[in-house]
Amino acid sequence: MEYGAIDLHLRHSLIRIVSATGDVVLERRILTSRATLTEVFGARPPMRVLLETGTESEWVAQAVEACGHAVVVADPNYAVMYGARTRRIKTDRRDVAALAEACRLGVFRPAHRVSADQRQRRREVRVREQLIRTRTQLINLLRAQLRQDGYRLPAGSAETAVRRYRRLDLPTGLAEALAPVIRLLDALAPALADADAAIQAAAAADPIVRRLMTVPGIGPVTAVTFRAILDDVDRFADANAVTAFLGLVPREQSSGEHQRKGRITKAGPRTLRALLVNAAWCVWRQRRGRAALHAWVEQLAARRGRRIAVVALARRLARILYALWRNEEDYRPVPRAA
Repeated sequence: MEYGAIDLHLRHSLIRIVSATGDVVLERRILTSRATLTEVFGARPPMRVLLETGTESEWVAQAVEACGHAVVVADPNYAVMYGARTRRIKTDRRDVAALAEACRLGVFRPAHRVSADQRQRRREVRVREQLIRTRTQLINLLRAQLRQDGYRLPAGSAETAVRRYRRLDLPTGLAEALAPVIRLLDALAPALADADAAIQAAAAADPIVRRLMTVPGIGPVTAVTFRAILDDVDRFADANAVTAFLGLVPREQSSGEHQRKGRITKAGPRTLRALLVNAAWCVWRQRRGRAALHAWVEQLAARRGRRIAVVALARRLARILYALWRNEEDYRPVPRAA
């Protein structure tokens, strides 16, 4: 049996195929394209092919799998996979040689490959996030330019920014200069409405997302994002693994009898972590239907401060969401003790 490896890059990639005894059968630099991958792997007998996870890895893996091969997308943080490779001498040829040997010996740690449905959800969430970021930047530009001439954009939501702007009595020159910003904001509004509608439709069609939305503070965007980022709840051993993956656990430098914990690691997906913190703030500000969850965060805030308590609540929300998904249960609030 043969074993293959791909050192993947945007334009050109290096391929190495070795025999069961480690002899080099093929080593070739190719264009990173479906056509070239099919040309190289299409005529070869079934083999195992190893590549590192990255932006391009999924479509490359699918292209090689279409040729009848078993593809492993590996975690690049697994240092053992690279054998004796050192950072002082790092080349593509050394990298692909290390990957081919790791593939032959089975010394790798597979990375999770997200399902097609959840890749689509992730794509929708990312597009919506970028549209919102663009709108925010335009509104900030609008506010700054108005302030330079002594005008103020009245307070309100981002959705009503253009309407509030048009109520201002501005000089012709200033209005003409800001006209392109207003046109862009007008064009963004229907795009954002479509993005929100897509998220709402995805939430309504997915029973797991609907279950996650039973938790206080969790709306369609947060639930859909949580579902898309985790993809498969069974790949996490427990709730601790989920919060560590999301970067919501504290940094720690402990040795012997000394234990030091700091701020959260902020590892993993920033978007989902921010959404969970925002959900925690919504729970904090909630005034109706307050339950034991609110009592817990208020007691923590009294001891550690509001910001620390809200981040801790975000971590707790992530644990609750994981438990509900794993156990296939809806959230049932515990009444607040009198």
